[in-house]
Amino acid sequence: MAVPPSTYPHRLLPLFLGLFQGTLLLFFTLFVTYDEPSAQAEDTNLANQVYSTFPFFQDIQVMLVVGLGLLLTFLPRYGFSALTHNFLLLNFSMQWALVLQGLLHHFHHGQIHLDLHKLLVSEFAAVTVLISVGAILGRASPCQLLVMATCEIPIYLASEWVIVTCLGVLDVGGTITIHVFSCYFGLGVSKALFRAAQQPLHPKETPTPHSDLMSLVGTLILWVFWPSFVAVLCQAGDAQHRAILNTLLAMSASATTTVVASSLLERDGKLSPGHLQNGSLAGGVAIGVVADMAMPPVAALALGSLSAVVCVLGFRFLTPLLGRKLTLHDQCGIHNLHGLPGILGAAASVVAVLVASKDTSGSHPSQLSPVGGNASQAVEGQRGGRGAGGQALCQAAGLALAIGASLLAGLLTGAALRLPCLARPPERLCFDDSLYFKTQDQAESPGPGGSAEEGALALKE
Repeated sequence: MAVPPSTYPHRLLPLFLGLFQGTLLLFFTLFVTYDEPSAQAEDTNLANQVYSTFPFFQDIQVMLVVGLGLLLTFLPRYGFSALTHNFLLLNFSMQWALVLQGLLHHFHHGQIHLDLHKLLVSEFAAVTVLISVGAILGRASPCQLLVMATCEIPIYLASEWVIVTCLGVLDVGGTITIHVFSCYFGLGVSKALFRAAQQPLHPKETPTPHSDLMSLVGTLILWVFWPSFVAVLCQAGDAQHRAILNTLLAMSASATTTVVASSLLERDGKLSPGHLQNGSLAGGVAIGVVADMAMPPVAALALGSLSAVVCVLGFRFLTPLLGRKLTLHDQCGIHNLHGLPGILGAAASVVAVLVASKDTSGSHPSQLSPVGGNASQAVEGQRGGRGAGGQALCQAAGLALAIGASLLAGLLTGAALRLPCLARPPERLCFDDSLYFKTQDQAESPGPGGSAEEGALALKE
């Protein structure tokens, strides 16, 4: 019996996820195991790693599941979908990244030995997907988002390997490899998916005071836990301590400067909730690339303030300009929060490498490579081999590679997402939970013209 048109898209999601999880179960059965019990000294080291890493890991979980999920609830009728799709994409992308990284970097003697660090690195890969989908939030179906994640994770892993391992770019907080990459990948997907069509303001797109309040709560959660995201991959000790301090200073400055910039841009001096939700976090994005470098505290404050100004100005002027001139749709303003502050942070890393003297960089920070697992990068060795000018050139090259590769890959992925079988939602049902959830309103008013019947008719169209 043929599946009715109104239920066909809803059957796609469980089919896609069921096949994925079933395949993953088979893969884990055959190839994934835990490390064998080791000697007492190694057990002690492992315990120290768990006690030092797992608190950071928990903080990052709260950031991604609760903080980022709530941040996306600014769309008043898309709250269920924003939270659920964010949670689903996190788990899907993390498992997919775990498989790919295991096959590429940790496959020895027919087995992949799983540990906390590999899981943490896979979660960092999933962050790129969560950021990128912000560009098309509300206008894409869950199946489109899952296909986007399937394409983005391997491209991110390849890009990150080239930038960090081959070029030797210093980026402990993922400013270039995560924030810049995911931003321009998402913008590329948006441009290809919607092509040159101007996206008019949807009637369900305007935030309400309640939805803005929920989104601001998400901002506060992200703001509190952001230092853990930046510092978790630093070497324990001085580098990690310095990364936490620099991140706190940068984010404090960005929060204060956001209020100043937002108030000055409005004629009546009132604050914009959208500016507060994003500008307060811009300092955390920008500081990541230089967080563990030896620099004075005033540099962290200045970078946080500049990133907030750039973010607010982007929302006020650049986003409308890109929408008019390039017909570029950026639903969550990821270009303002992740792209512009990320570029600013990369530029700051070039300056920091060039101006750092030998005595101020005597205790060079070292970073764990997200790709290499237990491999570490000694910054002193890198700079000693190529010099400050060479390292600065590598920082700039890493930024250019992240932007170029992500844009091209995003355009190709966005073109693939236009396939009719991926069930893109009809325009009049965008930004609406009723297409994916059985809400209380539907249960109470199932009469003619209700949202369920409207959804079925729209899907048939």
